[in-house]
Amino acid sequence: MNLLEKPSLPERLAAIQQRVAAAASKSGREPAGIRLVAATKSQPPEVVAELFTLGIRDVGENRVQEAAAKQDALGSHGIWHFIGHLQKNKAHAAAHRFDWVQSVDSLELAQALSGGAVNLGRTISVLIQVNISGESSKFGVTPEDAERLARGVNGLPGLELHGFFTIAPYADDPEASRPVFAGLRGLRDLVQENTGFVLPILSMGMSHDFTIAIEEGSTMIRIGTALFGPRKTRIAR
Repeated sequence: MNLLEKPSLPERLAAIQQRVAAAASKSGREPAGIRLVAATKSQPPEVVAELFTLGIRDVGENRVQEAAAKQDALGSHGIWHFIGHLQKNKAHAAAHRFDWVQSVDSLELAQALSGGAVNLGRTISVLIQVNISGESSKFGVTPEDAERLARGVNGLPGLELHGFFTIAPYADDPEASRPVFAGLRGLRDLVQENTGFVLPILSMGMSHDFTIAIEEGSTMIRIGTALFGPRKTRIAR
């Protein structure tokens, strides 16, 4: 590759996969146990189609409408994850468009998703979003309320609860995220012990801190910038 050229999507993906393998090895795990969700916000359908040709099946979107446009362009390909904040009034649309909703943060939202899934004859995989860091700018239940919500969500018709989701505060040093990820893993372990639920999925880690997340037990990472490069800043008009 010419040093002046930007890495291609296959090259970026290969570099990420190498880092996943290294982080998994460091923590005594198999890379196959870590699922890569491509965060495709603002990426056109052609880029998502290229991901499919590279073997990436999991696609993460923050907005129902944007995901719907891409799905309509691409047909019935891929496994679609909602990874943004979901409003209750869009739960039925999300149940129609997504296989996973990672950001369930209230029983009311879960019940609305459940109703949408049942009406559509679908089963949606869900995660509970926990605000481990306590940042006021982030959504998610408090760690203290996570078990209560898990008990409420588990068993709702049309939903399958698989685990937890969190977003660590951004920091220049990825190591700053480690306590957040360790905290979510510890919380998951406690909820499993108290409830008997099987909750294998920990969705944690993004482009800047996914190796730390893997070392702390992440089974699902959400990667955007490391795959596609920095998003273009929208110019105000």
